[in-house]
Amino acid sequence: MLESYVPILVFILLAVGVGIAPLVAGFVLAPRRPGSEKLSPYECGFEAFEDSRMKFDVRYYLVAILFIIFDLEIAFLFPWAIVLDHVGVFGFIAMGIFVGVLLIGFLYEWKKGALEWE
Repeated sequence: MLESYVPILVFILLAVGVGIAPLVAGFVLAPRRPGSEKLSPYECGFEAFEDSRMKFDVRYYLVAILFIIFDLEIAFLFPWAIVLDHVGVFGFIAMGIFVGVLLIGFLYEWKKGALEWE
């Protein structure tokens, strides 16, 4: 009975090994030459001049929402277009509702001015 689970155990061990091996190789083979730039907490090229808890402009979040809207639309429209002849009218209506919801999100973004930069 337990012999049938041996291949699953082998795959789990192999997956864990494939996941851990690059981490161990990175620690073992990485050069150890820290410099002042590497030890710096900021990667933007200059020291921070304001408080790190400052408020961000809402347009950053609106652009993130816009990216999610277009990403979801593309991720679902291509497979849907391939199987359009198989899904029939129900699939067409369902995708119409989905695109309609995404259109509402896009219109919200447009109304808030996320598409216009100063």
